[in-house]
Amino acid sequence: MPSGPDGMERRLRPLVVVYLKGICMGAADAVPGVSGGTIALITGIYERLIAAITAVTPERVWSLLAAPLPGRRDDARAAFRAVDGWFLGALGGGVLTAVLVATRVLHVALDAEPVVTFGFFFGLIAASAVVLAGEATLDTPGRVGAAVAGFLLAFLSAGRAGTALPSTPLVTVAVGAVAISAMVLPGISGSLILVILGQYEFLIERLTAFVDALLGLVVGGTVAAAVGPATTVVAFGVGALVGLFTVAHAVRWALDCYRHATLAFLVSLVVGALRAPVVEAGEALAPGGWTTDAILAFALAAVVGVVLVAALERYTDGIEI
Repeated sequence: MPSGPDGMERRLRPLVVVYLKGICMGAADAVPGVSGGTIALITGIYERLIAAITAVTPERVWSLLAAPLPGRRDDARAAFRAVDGWFLGALGGGVLTAVLVATRVLHVALDAEPVVTFGFFFGLIAASAVVLAGEATLDTPGRVGAAVAGFLLAFLSAGRAGTALPSTPLVTVAVGAVAISAMVLPGISGSLILVILGQYEFLIERLTAFVDALLGLVVGGTVAAAVGPATTVVAFGVGALVGLFTVAHAVRWALDCYRHATLAFLVSLVVGALRAPVVEAGEALAPGGWTTDAILAFALAAVVGVVLVAALERYTDGIEI
């Protein structure tokens, strides 16, 4: 086994690379329309990611948590190796770093220029739908039905889910479980699911408030300021963990057993989701509504989003999902 500075460098270098790939994934998944799963494909870690996620089981999680107990250290090591722990840790660290930075930028953008920001999201989502369209076929009644169901689910939910779903910890747990499924879906962003469910802005605001409260503790802030947003962050994390055991496995099973129908459903889900940024931008406008300037700003921002996805697609050409 390598030892000394050179050996340490050889062990750390792959983890640093994985960490940087995690940053790319996190930055992508923080923005509706761009999928972290696609980035995983581009960077060559998709298969390893799926294998690691599906290796996570309640028994292995318990073995890891029980590591401090007498006689449980060997079981913990075995569980850590089974779930590719160093890989998931480095990747998760990169994703978390990017999400914290990206959501802060988006929080400012949504406050300062909501129409432009949602226009950008619209372009990302529209271009992603076009890119994914080649993966879906509607040559059987079942696939047509799946496509109709996906479109209606997203279209009818967009713009209504924000008022229909209360911002409670239980709802946040459910939302986290659904959003985490995007990790196994190239082309579908977890943030897009949050937009459809009307929870995107709320969760960004809560995460930003939580980070600000933690930083505030360093300069004399109070713990009480962190409790409220921490409840939301923890609830989302619990939902994500539950999703790893349920939703992510179910989605992977659907892709393995009913690939074309599942892809038809997912592509139509993205198309139906185009309503969401339009509704959100409209609600952010002044009483004057959609003026010519607002429409132009929305459209120009959408073009930027389209160009970004088109550039990304250029580097993913030929990659199979």
